[in-house]
Amino acid sequence: MPMLTPNLIKRKNVVRYSNEICLVLDCVVRTPPNNAAFAQLELRNLKTGRAFPVRSSTREQYEVLDNKFKTMEFSYENQGVYNFMDPQTYDQIEIHKEIIEDVADFLVPQSQYEIMFVEENPVLINLPASVTMKVTEAPDAVRGDSSTNVTKQITLETGIKLNAPLFIKVGDVIKVSTEDKKYLGRA
Repeated sequence: MPMLTPNLIKRKNVVRYSNEICLVLDCVVRTPPNNAAFAQLELRNLKTGRAFPVRSSTREQYEVLDNKFKTMEFSYENQGVYNFMDPQTYDQIEIHKEIIEDVADFLVPQSQYEIMFVEENPVLINLPASVTMKVTEAPDAVRGDSSTNVTKQITLETGIKLNAPLFIKVGDVIKVSTEDKKYLGRA
């Protein structure tokens, strides 16, 4: 396992910090005037799911763990446990909601996702920039609401609520940004 200084560490690296495996959410090296440079890291403990800030010297070294990605199909969710299946081997894994809470709203059954494994344990799901989802609830447009950029709140198949144009109806399939949960257009 390589030992790296903070200026070489990137987002989504997995490091060992205080004997715990942590995901790097953010890493910024700051150089204030008349002071020594320091690194400001935001880490998430992959066992507990808790995120916390770390401030360290730029000379401090962190053990960066090897990781691999595997494409798996999301099958179903049951009481906060998400089940995935490998489409080639049909092996199944379970991932608890604490690990993937920031992407859980975008998981659509029978869709494939790239999952990061560290030491044979799933730790992260890589989402594309946008996903397509079906609209399950959309109130009717009110006659006369025709000024520019009028939107209504809709609900998607995973329970996400977002604002969309008035012409969107129940059953439509739309594209949603995974970055900010915004409507991008029809699929």
